[in-house]
Amino acid sequence: MKVIDIQLLLLMLERVALLLMLTFLLSRMPLFRRIIHHEHGRREKIGLITVFGAFGVISNYMGIEVRSEAIFADFWITGVDHDGALANTRLLGIVIGGMLGGPLVGTVSGIISGLHRYTLGGFTALSCGVSAAVSGVVAGVVGERVKSGSRNMLAWTVAVGIAMECLQQGIILLAAKPFEAALALVRVIALPMIAMNGFGAFLCMMILESIRREEENTKASQTHDALYIAQQTLPYFRQGLNPQSCKKAAMIILRHTDADAIAITDTKQVLAHVGVGADHHIPLNHMSTQLTRQVIEQGRMVVAKSPDVIQCVHPDCPLQAAIVLPLKIHEETVGTLKLYFTKAARANRVDQELAEGLGNLFSMQLEMGQAELQRKLLKDAEIKALQAQVHPHFLFNAINTIASLCRKDPEQARNLLVQLGVFFRSNLQGARQMLIPLRKELEHVEAYLMLEKTRFPDKFAVQFEISPDALDVPIPPFTLQPLVENAILHAFHNRKGVINVSARLKDGKMILVTEDNGQGVPPAKLALLGKSAVDSLTGTGTALHNISRRLKELYGDEGRFDVHSEPGFGTKITICVPTHRYTWGEHNVKGIHR
Repeated sequence: MKVIDIQLLLLMLERVALLLMLTFLLSRMPLFRRIIHHEHGRREKIGLITVFGAFGVISNYMGIEVRSEAIFADFWITGVDHDGALANTRLLGIVIGGMLGGPLVGTVSGIISGLHRYTLGGFTALSCGVSAAVSGVVAGVVGERVKSGSRNMLAWTVAVGIAMECLQQGIILLAAKPFEAALALVRVIALPMIAMNGFGAFLCMMILESIRREEENTKASQTHDALYIAQQTLPYFRQGLNPQSCKKAAMIILRHTDADAIAITDTKQVLAHVGVGADHHIPLNHMSTQLTRQVIEQGRMVVAKSPDVIQCVHPDCPLQAAIVLPLKIHEETVGTLKLYFTKAARANRVDQELAEGLGNLFSMQLEMGQAELQRKLLKDAEIKALQAQVHPHFLFNAINTIASLCRKDPEQARNLLVQLGVFFRSNLQGARQMLIPLRKELEHVEAYLMLEKTRFPDKFAVQFEISPDALDVPIPPFTLQPLVENAILHAFHNRKGVINVSARLKDGKMILVTEDNGQGVPPAKLALLGKSAVDSLTGTGTALHNISRRLKELYGDEGRFDVHSEPGFGTKITICVPTHRYTWGEHNVKGIHR
């Protein structure tokens, strides 16, 4: 190897080192990191073209002028003599851009670099300009085929870099005039340029691959941390959002994250706050910050990096930043998770991504807890239905009544058998469904009433006022029948009673009322009805509590269960459910009159 070759090789190595330094600095930028991970939207495409087009232009300016087998190592070249040429690393940026960004990025970057090289002059200006554009197209096509995740990306990039430099030398020999000068130039620059561009492509891709692996390792670590935290908090979030479970969950999250404080809220109040600021961030206080309300209303994460945005009313609050995430059940925000930091810089992108992952996992846990509770409540209702089916008194009385009618009124006996079948079938169907139309619940009630009226024809009367447009509104099964049954069993003693059942629509809600003129409920028991199980001699004592809980879980604050009673003046139970949550379609309905 000649001395000039060694000198040119070292000078080009210097240029490659400068470009590698620039690549490393760019790799710290979030936009460039997204580009490395092949998140190529329009903005990223423009960013890639700008970056690698600039690489080509800078490489032209930092080229080494070669004239008559002599080199002129000015640091910044603004023009080339007509008999001179440039040895540079221009193709390095073009090839990397094409391999990362595909044909569009490679082609445009190559054209930008080639046009700029042409403006600098020299007898190889046209040859170098054409080879730059061709190299961009080839690198883009190869990069598109190899794809980003291929393990061969590094080898392909080095191979394309070497091949495109060889192609450039061939174009110089074919197109540059005079041929003797072109041949002499190629003899001087070919080996150093091929070696340095191949070596530079290898090092650039190594830097980019290391960034990709670093991001992947970080995400893997975040995923591991999020799953571990979710595993630890699962028993508590499955209990729903309450102060006791939220405090235990918040302590686990605080222990396993970099946050200085953790808070969990529902839509109205702070349920738990642990860590820094716990002396004045008091649980069960109403939320006072617009930040939390914003997250609840918009249903998306918000990052606050100043105390003014956090809006803590305490003048010496040390919390300077917060990441606030929505907690959702079936796409409806039911609370928030808040990660607080004493320094704004600590609420970085890594913590935001971890917090977002935790928010999604916790929302899934809350959904699981709600589904489990619904299954438990429905199972409780199913057990009650099964108990009614096999209750010895119920079966004995029904069968005895039917048997007594078989000879004197066979048609009536037949009708009662049919209604007994309807009653049992309604029990089974309702136990398997979350919601049924009101008309189905009324069929259940009618079957029960026919059996009971045959046994006690003078004990009670039931009056219905059902609006036709309410018949297809869905309600939880075993909602109305237990209310009528309770009135019959408990409301009247030694006198005939009247039970009124009404249903109507008002302001997007259905109001279902069951009212009797019986003896009423003692004040001691009235306070417990719908809130907990009560003592009962004829059943489990859980019917009203079960109905109330299912309404709350299904409809939240939009579902209402109210009991009003005065001793000696009867009992009125009002159920209110929204009609906009669920749609059963258009039906032709008929009113019920009795």
